[in-house]
Amino acid sequence: MMELKLIDEQGKPTASVAASDAAFGRAYSESLVHQVVTACLANTRQGTRAQKDRGAVRHSTKKPWRQKGTGRARAGMTSSPLWRGGGRIFPNLPDENFSHKLNKKMLRAGVSSILSQLAREDRLAVVDQFSLDAPKTKLLLQKLKGMGLEDVLIITDHLDDNLRLSSRNLPTVNIVEARNADPVSLIRHAKVLMTRSAVAKLEEMLS
Repeated sequence: MMELKLIDEQGKPTASVAASDAAFGRAYSESLVHQVVTACLANTRQGTRAQKDRGAVRHSTKKPWRQKGTGRARAGMTSSPLWRGGGRIFPNLPDENFSHKLNKKMLRAGVSSILSQLAREDRLAVVDQFSLDAPKTKLLLQKLKGMGLEDVLIITDHLDDNLRLSSRNLPTVNIVEARNADPVSLIRHAKVLMTRSAVAKLEEMLS
């Protein structure tokens, strides 16, 4: 069994939490993590760019010059991709598909590999529970400052309105439920803080 560090409200280690090796004791695979993170980023990408081909650009259909006798290369229209202001040969289209296929087994293995490496690097900690009395960003900042955390991903079993509203204006703080913990968020933050119930939920999901 893997032992995770349990901290209190002041960020001091108090004990350890036993976690399954399947979720938190997996060997780190850089190639697997790279493939999983790349696929997750690609699957969130949207086709918001567009270019014009030679049929869509605004141009005249008049032949620029006569076919023979000028000494220049023959040309039919100024919309040719060889011309400045002409259309693109293979234009980017709004309906372009950037998605990568990612198997569920590979995704689970990638998340387990990241969590295991975070635990080995002492970047992962566990608390009994994490909650706020009111939806105020100031309260959340005070709580994190007392625990010695700034750039942190907080994983809970249930995300209530107090936590959601308090963290939405903080660019270095992200709070998600265990079922929404993704590889990109796990590697983006310097620290990861999890509740006991979130650890159990992830063990259930990744086993």
